[in-house]
Amino acid sequence: MDEARSPIQLQDLGQIGAAYWWLVIVGAVLSLARFSEAFLVLRAEDVGLAIALVPIVFIIMNVVYAASAYPAGTLSGRMDRRLILAVGFVVLIAADAVLALATDIWVVMVGTVLWGLHMGLTQCLLAAMLADATLPRIRGTAFGIFNLVTGMALLSGNLLAGFLWDHYRPSTTFFAGAEITAVALVGLITLQDSRLSFRMTDEK
Repeated sequence: MDEARSPIQLQDLGQIGAAYWWLVIVGAVLSLARFSEAFLVLRAEDVGLAIALVPIVFIIMNVVYAASAYPAGTLSGRMDRRLILAVGFVVLIAADAVLALATDIWVVMVGTVLWGLHMGLTQCLLAAMLADATLPRIRGTAFGIFNLVTGMALLSGNLLAGFLWDHYRPSTTFFAGAEITAVALVGLITLQDSRLSFRMTDEK
């Protein structure tokens, strides 16, 4: 019990491993590309959705998110989690493309469904992979670092999205998100044949 409560030492951080730091990078890039869902609402309004109906966007997104998270979690115990994560990246790219090209509210809703689906495929999965990639006694610190880095990336992504929205066109914002996600996907595919394990708890 006393050992579990001891302060984290610098050498402990060195024991986290390459898998963890890879997840930090992936999470940061994903957060940079996955800016605030408020931009979904702005896009819906941009194509003519009445302000009174704005909550529908959040409802649809969260319903899809909740409905897809459990199946994604179940699949993650049966197959390579990196593959599921890659599918989530592809879905986000598709969501961005649909939202960028949308000309009416129905197309925006399709993009919103895809956005919720990508969250279900990535958010909980990243957390599970993060837990598996760290030692139990330093897991709190590992999550803290991850949330700090991804939080900063999310803030930067929102600033970039807002700049592109104000100075260019709404479609530019979503195309930029798709391009950033594509970069992360390429990095994931490149590392797909590596020997990094994201299920370290099974080996301990």
